[in-house]
Amino acid sequence: MTPELLNLSMLELSTKLARRETSSVEVTGACLGRIEQVDSKVRAFLRVDAKGALAAAEASDARRKQNAALGPLDGIPVALKDMFLTEGVETTAASKILAGFIPPYDATAVQLLKGAGLPIIGKTNQDEYAMGSSTESSAFFPTHNPWDLSRTPGGSSGGSAAAVACREVFGALGTDTGGSIRQPAAMTSTVGLKPTYGRVSRYGVIAYASSLDQVSPIARTVRDAAALLQTIAVHDPKDSTSSPARAPDYLAEIEGGVAGMKLGVPREYFTEGIDPEIEGAVRRAASELEKLGAKVVEVSLPHTRYALATYYLIAPAEASSNLARYDGVRYGLRAQGARGLREMYSQTRAAGFGPEVKRRIMLGTYALSAGYYDAYYLKAQKMRTLIRQDFLEAFKNVDAVLSPTSPVTAFKLGEKLDDPLAMYLVDVFTLPCNLAGLPGMSIPCGFSAAGLPIGLQILGRHFDEARLLRIARAFEREHDFDRRAPPV
Repeated sequence: MTPELLNLSMLELSTKLARRETSSVEVTGACLGRIEQVDSKVRAFLRVDAKGALAAAEASDARRKQNAALGPLDGIPVALKDMFLTEGVETTAASKILAGFIPPYDATAVQLLKGAGLPIIGKTNQDEYAMGSSTESSAFFPTHNPWDLSRTPGGSSGGSAAAVACREVFGALGTDTGGSIRQPAAMTSTVGLKPTYGRVSRYGVIAYASSLDQVSPIARTVRDAAALLQTIAVHDPKDSTSSPARAPDYLAEIEGGVAGMKLGVPREYFTEGIDPEIEGAVRRAASELEKLGAKVVEVSLPHTRYALATYYLIAPAEASSNLARYDGVRYGLRAQGARGLREMYSQTRAAGFGPEVKRRIMLGTYALSAGYYDAYYLKAQKMRTLIRQDFLEAFKNVDAVLSPTSPVTAFKLGEKLDDPLAMYLVDVFTLPCNLAGLPGMSIPCGFSAAGLPIGLQILGRHFDEARLLRIARAFEREHDFDRRAPPV
């Protein structure tokens, strides 16, 4: 039975810590005990830093005794996807090529969490280099969905989502390049928030596709996701894409409701192939928001059908460039016995990268090669502009867009491994958001007849995360999804 303490939200726990009704050491110990109890089945963590987490918890308790808490989340344990550089803790992006790599510094987002007093329990599993939709392309092991251990938790931030869902931690950070925080949130009945591109620093986050990657929080409640975003949404001069715009107080108006808002439902997102149970749950959610005072209208995003092809030209092209640094020279794996530099490069990458990473590198290299750049990469960039314009046009008439997060519920482990296209199609509703640089989030909106979670996606204008959180919170107040724990 999960201890009652672990069922609290981050902000509920914050109140208890402030009143000295519990301690960070007690809470962190409970998380470590929970990991010991269930993670052999869920496999959410690649590595656990119990010593570091308990030391941070002790420091937090000492601060609270002196009434010097660093913020509302001081002392609340969280986890990090293995894409975040963490000083002194092995960071691999779930790849053999980085096995044994110990970063000499923290990513900016990690610094901000530590600066706010949050103990970091450990590093969570993911698809290798965030390239995947099921956490099965990890070089080490797949993660299991705590709602059904025979199924995937989604990806690529599947470890973070599973850890939060099964009460191993109270919140976590992941990355979202094409849906990698929202899709696993939908499949694990958690809240995943992808901020506007530039809202959160990417400095110290291992790059997959630099124009698409965004650091993203995952939590069990909308308010917790807002509090985590507040902690990390800070301008960073170390990241040239970091926005200088000051983040608003995300909790200030989160209870304001949806009365008077106009919400769009894109006809292109309800296509052939979507699970009827998902379509039904999302349409019911839209109707509920309408009863709460919003007006729901149909909108059109006509270039949506090109988003998948566009993404799988741009993202692999950027990956081809970013992953060129892994050559066996400076850090990570180096093939032994190679005769000459070219052979060392070839053997190191052949041994260090998994099949999905190799597939995307080859796709990207081909798209960028002489004679094909204009035909593929340049054309994809033009289509990206049209996809962005579709959203800008829609937002002239609506305040936000509602859609399914994923066309399917959590699928069986191994079910799509031999069919890359089927795997890529799982992210068909989340990709356009990244291509347009928009904020988006997934919140629980129901369960299938088989007891599998269903997610509602909410997309908004650039830097309008506060409105998304307000919509999400209005819906969340009408349900108890955040109180339902998986059977693990």
